[in-house]
Amino acid sequence: MFKGVLKKMHTYNNSPIKYFLSFENDFIEINQCIGRELKIIKIGEQCLNCNKNKSIFRQGFCKNCFFESPFIGDWIIRPELSTAHLGIEDRDLEFEKKMQLQPHIVYLSLSSHVKVGVTKKEQLITRWIDQGAQSAISILEVPNRYLAGKAEVELKKVFSDKTNWRKMLQNEFEPIDWKLSKNKAIDNLSNDLKPFVLNDLSVTELDFPIENYPKKVSSLNLNKSTSFEGLLIGIKGQYLIFDDDTVCNIRGNEGTEVLITIN
Repeated sequence: MFKGVLKKMHTYNNSPIKYFLSFENDFIEINQCIGRELKIIKIGEQCLNCNKNKSIFRQGFCKNCFFESPFIGDWIIRPELSTAHLGIEDRDLEFEKKMQLQPHIVYLSLSSHVKVGVTKKEQLITRWIDQGAQSAISILEVPNRYLAGKAEVELKKVFSDKTNWRKMLQNEFEPIDWKLSKNKAIDNLSNDLKPFVLNDLSVTELDFPIENYPKKVSSLNLNKSTSFEGLLIGIKGQYLIFDDDTVCNIRGNEGTEVLITIN
């Protein structure tokens, strides 16, 4: 039996991708659980920021931390709102400089359809894995988060910035011509961003550990169903997939303290 607070699974890009669920004093290599029964019981909640046993408001944070912590500023979801390059603070300027003033990649990925996204260069593959992308390609590399957000805003006029998570989990995706899509992206960038375009056309393919894909997805919310038991048949993105078509979004349940039994 394992006890701990749910946080985003750690991943290692392999064939297939390896997943690890880490707790304070232990961890589970989730790949080894495929084909086995998991029982998950909610026993409490703990804020991922202040570590207090407080109700989770959003994204694993209690209400106070959600509105005060620099880890959850608006610029994280909307990078075009970044201001550290101007020396302007949102919640903590030193932290924001560390996070925003580093190389970022603007990319296209294919999970259910082609979408545009932004991430720090150092976590590019991790970002694609967490989205459940079948494949992906880098479009440009910029020196800070603001410029990445500016490019994303321009490309959202011709590409979606959302994943259809149900289709992603059911392995339903549109065919894509990567060269055509990248050229389309470049054509829709303003001239001041074109010097940052990456000429590399190489496409990254990702291999997720899945035995079968669900036909009809049912999402597990541990606030509503505090106990669940099922046969694990795969992992994709940050989702555990069970044989009864139930899926558990680990990120969506972050901050939930659980007991996990593996049979």
